[in-house]
Amino acid sequence: MIDVLIADDQQVVRQGFELFLSGHPEIRVVGHAKTGVEAYEQVRALRPDVVLMDIRMPHGDGLTATREVLAEFPATRVIVITTFDLDEYVFEALDSGAAGFLLKDADPEELSSAVLTVAEGGSVLSPRLTSRLIVEFARRKPAPMSTARSGSDHGLSAREMDVVQLLSQGLGNNDIADSLSLEQSTVKSHISNICKKLQVRTRVQIVIWAYRNNVIAVSR
Repeated sequence: MIDVLIADDQQVVRQGFELFLSGHPEIRVVGHAKTGVEAYEQVRALRPDVVLMDIRMPHGDGLTATREVLAEFPATRVIVITTFDLDEYVFEALDSGAAGFLLKDADPEELSSAVLTVAEGGSVLSPRLTSRLIVEFARRKPAPMSTARSGSDHGLSAREMDVVQLLSQGLGNNDIADSLSLEQSTVKSHISNICKKLQVRTRVQIVIWAYRNNVIAVSR
């Protein structure tokens, strides 16, 4: 079973997400939180596998809670949820190591699929949103992540760079494996090695790193 904590200040959202997830045989909702502080405390008490984290909550917002949770429990997977795609705080959350983001109007299948994906080590970011995310980073021209290695000393192999390029297109492990004629297990190993070399946590952070270091071109 995949244990999930739902953190949102709106009761109707918490109940709706639990209703969506309760129909999946591999997912179990173990707790709710309505503030950022409660989210952190519930993670400490319940040790869920996945947290659905609203960004805008009182008494410690979701961004702060995400940072605190991932700093203390790096194995926990956080999916940020928001009303607006490309919300200002989503970028910071992804930069902090969140496994992806969803809109609050996600349908039941999309929600349960996202939980399963991140629980298996993946990230939740569709090809369409990946492209938009990169374009937005291009517009903002942010500074490099403080924890990630720069483009000149990454130490990635040619094959790992191929994987980075395909990740930047929003491809999942299956499609990357097909494109490079590799086994899925090999793709997962490459992604794990890339994260270690770049000193990042998620594939979304890999894409952010790639843009910020001019490893991938931004199409507008």
